[in-house]
Amino acid sequence: MSRGRNETKPVVPSTVRCAIYTRKSTEDGLKQEFNSLDAQRESAEAYITSQKADGWIALPDRYDDGGFSGGNMARPAMDKLMADIEAGKVDCVVVYKVDRLSRSLIDFARMMEVFERRHVSFVSVTQHFNTTHSMGRLTLNILLSFAQFEREIIGERIRDKIAAQRRKGKWAGGVPVLGYDIDRSNPSPRLVVNAEEAARVRRIFDLYLEHGALLPTVQELSRRGWVNKQRRTVRGDVVGGRSFDKPSLYTMLVNPIYIGKIVHKKDVYHGEHQAIITPEVFKKVGDLLRQNRNSGGPMVRNKYGALLRGLLYCKCCGRAMVHTFAGKVGKKGQHYRYYTCTNAIKRGHDECLSGSLPAAEIERVVVDQVKCIGGDPALLNDVLRQARAALEDEIAALNDERDDLTQEATRQHAEVRRLALGTTSSTVARLGELHERLQRGEHRLKEIDVKIEALRTEQIDAIDVTAALIEFDGVWGCLSPRKQARLLALLISKVDYDAHESTVTVSFHAAGIKTLASGHCGEAA
Repeated sequence: MSRGRNETKPVVPSTVRCAIYTRKSTEDGLKQEFNSLDAQRESAEAYITSQKADGWIALPDRYDDGGFSGGNMARPAMDKLMADIEAGKVDCVVVYKVDRLSRSLIDFARMMEVFERRHVSFVSVTQHFNTTHSMGRLTLNILLSFAQFEREIIGERIRDKIAAQRRKGKWAGGVPVLGYDIDRSNPSPRLVVNAEEAARVRRIFDLYLEHGALLPTVQELSRRGWVNKQRRTVRGDVVGGRSFDKPSLYTMLVNPIYIGKIVHKKDVYHGEHQAIITPEVFKKVGDLLRQNRNSGGPMVRNKYGALLRGLLYCKCCGRAMVHTFAGKVGKKGQHYRYYTCTNAIKRGHDECLSGSLPAAEIERVVVDQVKCIGGDPALLNDVLRQARAALEDEIAALNDERDDLTQEATRQHAEVRRLALGTTSSTVARLGELHERLQRGEHRLKEIDVKIEALRTEQIDAIDVTAALIEFDGVWGCLSPRKQARLLALLISKVDYDAHESTVTVSFHAAGIKTLASGHCGEAA
């Protein structure tokens, strides 16, 4: 009788469904045929194949995060992976290296809680450990602590480098603002003026000074169809080009980059880039913004139709004179209007000779001076001199724009020569964009030449101004006080009262003189 043999049946391994997660912090090189994400996945697949005897298989779904930081959980592929783990579709997560999954100890601890709750194991191809044992978990936490430490050190180095660059006035990266482009032809990128946009930026600053408030300026920009900076990304996508609103316009008007400065936190440094706005204009805009912030804007400030609100200044102190009242204000109560120097308000009337001026009298003096321009040869010559000086300023601004366009065209031609040998789709797209910009620049140069020639032949003479004053005198009495104030604001840039000499000096806007000479003062109001 033969003795039976104890035969053991082969153990069929259970299937371990493995999800391969890959990550790269930047988008550099992701368009290559075989990139870093592919290399990570290939290593993970090879490891899973080596564990085939234990039933390991690689899931076909890809969990690739290209261009996402490991310092947080805001990653689309990570969201998909965690959702599949919660749905019970994954038994094991395989990565090339621990820091590919996360560089934050807190985030990783949260992930490990989910892994343990869903009975999902975790494997790093290049760092061998087993999370089912306490020693493996300790090793994992040590590795992750070093990954977080490395991320923080890298962050500190980057911040120190950016601070050092900005102290030297260099462009330290980011999105360029309206009026500037980034020149990457040199090893260190730098800001260069975009001539077409720079001319628009200058006009936006002027529009704010003309309108005196953010909202009407925004409305004017919307009417003109002017939008914020529009640019093309490395991928070829067009981003930006949003309409202006009050916050975006305010941010633009207070940005020191337009006067050639670089800001780092609370410090301001001299930049290497060319300024677009003069410091004088930038200061005027800043002063008006602060004034509007404290008073609610010109419409609120001029609730009672003060004709010289925002125009009258004390020459002795160099300070503005504000509209004030004495007596009871209301329908039944009698009140008296005055203009008082802000220096006298803050320090006392002994500190200022001007004190308080009766509003009606000083307003009548200024209006009469406007009406009497034609009859006073000295005043007429002074007004015409201001208008011609402003005309020369306008020509100078056009010449500045022409210089910017010429410099930009030189840079663009140089870039075209560098890119001429390239054949990639991105190179071809960039060449097309450069040719289009060069054509626009040439067209704008012709427009500038024509406009400068027209301005040089344009003359505002005494006969035109005198004739226009007849219309002004007739229209003035038909306007409401608020419209009268608006008309004076269009015509006059500043009124100086000199208490020492008891004189009033009126400075005119060039645009206002043109409006006056063209006979459209009633329409302007």
